[in-house]
Amino acid sequence: MSRTLQSSRHQALKTFLIMKRKKAGMTQAEVAKKLRRYQSFVATVEGGQRKIDVVELLAFAEAIGFDAREAIKHLSSVKPD
Repeated sequence: MSRTLQSSRHQALKTFLIMKRKKAGMTQAEVAKKLRRYQSFVATVEGGQRKIDVVELLAFAEAIGFDAREAIKHLSSVKPD
């Protein structure tokens, strides 16, 4: 198994999160406020410098307003490295 931080699925996850945030009309700061985190946390996730676990994915989904199962389904369709 390759390192996940630079994997195709990690790239797809960060792209997915950015797309969902922008579609919701939210800024990184607004998402961060709902997560009770700093804007820099959201920036490092979206920038691909930080991995998130399933619990954090659920928190992002709730903060932005999408179904986390949609993210998992999307990532499952991406060919692993």
